[in-house]
Amino acid sequence: MTFLVGIDIAKRKHDCFIMDHHGEVVRDSFSFANDRFGFSQLHEILSQLDASQGIQIGLEATGHYGMNLKIFLEENQFSYMEFNPTLVKRFSQATTLRRTKTDKVDAHFIAMYLLSVDYKPYPSQSYHTKQLKALTRYRDGLVKYRSYLLNQMTNTLDLMFPEFKPFFKNSLSSATCMYLLDHYATPSKMARMNLDSFTKMRAKLRRTLSYARFVELKQLAKNTVGSEDPILTFILESELAAHHFTHAQIERTDQLITDTLQLVQTHIHTIPGIGPISAASIFAEIGAIDRFDNPDQLLSFAGLEPSLNQSGSTEHKGHMVKHGSPYLRQVLMNVAESSLMHNPQLYEHYLKKRQEGKHHRVALSHVAKRLVRIIFYLEKKNQDFDPSEMR
Repeated sequence: MTFLVGIDIAKRKHDCFIMDHHGEVVRDSFSFANDRFGFSQLHEILSQLDASQGIQIGLEATGHYGMNLKIFLEENQFSYMEFNPTLVKRFSQATTLRRTKTDKVDAHFIAMYLLSVDYKPYPSQSYHTKQLKALTRYRDGLVKYRSYLLNQMTNTLDLMFPEFKPFFKNSLSSATCMYLLDHYATPSKMARMNLDSFTKMRAKLRRTLSYARFVELKQLAKNTVGSEDPILTFILESELAAHHFTHAQIERTDQLITDTLQLVQTHIHTIPGIGPISAASIFAEIGAIDRFDNPDQLLSFAGLEPSLNQSGSTEHKGHMVKHGSPYLRQVLMNVAESSLMHNPQLYEHYLKKRQEGKHHRVALSHVAKRLVRIIFYLEKKNQDFDPSEMR
């Protein structure tokens, strides 16, 4: 007799339902807290089951809310299988016409869904893989916040010195921009810059403005239509400080990611165009490659497979389903573009799709799909990228 355990994950507590492979209820739905005491309750209940008969645990992939529970299950030698919540929802809709939805009902449906699929327990993740996932997702948030701060600085400068950003071709991220804003935050200060100011800037920065451009910027600052206001100056200085702190955190996180990547076994970084940070993100989101039997399953996990509508002799392929990991899909689309510059075969594949009339982003998605197949092959075969094997 195999015991099927469905667990519905929530923030403060989890719900559990246990039945056997005949569908007979072994333990009706019960709740346990998302803390050490609640986990001990669950462990006591699971320990009462005959482990020799087999215990299969199923739960939905719900982000970080279930991370501590998964670590607890691994530490206590219990295997588990994660499901995409969309699949469980569709299964429940196909099983009953009732619209009752509670956490206890969801736990029951998860156990029933577990009965309907081949049990492929999630391999125990290494400590370093979990750390990489946390670091890469944290970095993603930092990068987005840095972009947000740059937008906020643009809005402030539009009021104070609207000519500043166009002068730098609408980009504030250059070292020269940051130097000027750090040392001469207001238009009046920039207007008063002199030859000594220019000499110090040239000594500090390896590459910066010519003196002619420096004089042009001074003239713009002198004749600006912006409003120099103490409040706006305070806001700009605060945004600059936040930007510098965030940038330093990104650099520190990058170093931690690079160091941790060296402790895991992966070959993703050997693909030209995929740097260590992107490789770490892809590796961390995929987890154990043994979870996937073929590249199509990995494509589905990344949400890169197209929708398919077939009826009789009619068949239509639509847009990407986007039901997989958004983090994985995002980094794959990013590296798809950079890979074009380093891999002739991928670039030819991209050109072929463009010649078929596909939009740039659509053609890039096809390159991303090709990369997924390459990654699957390298990780499964445990070997580095070899361009001679590309077809």
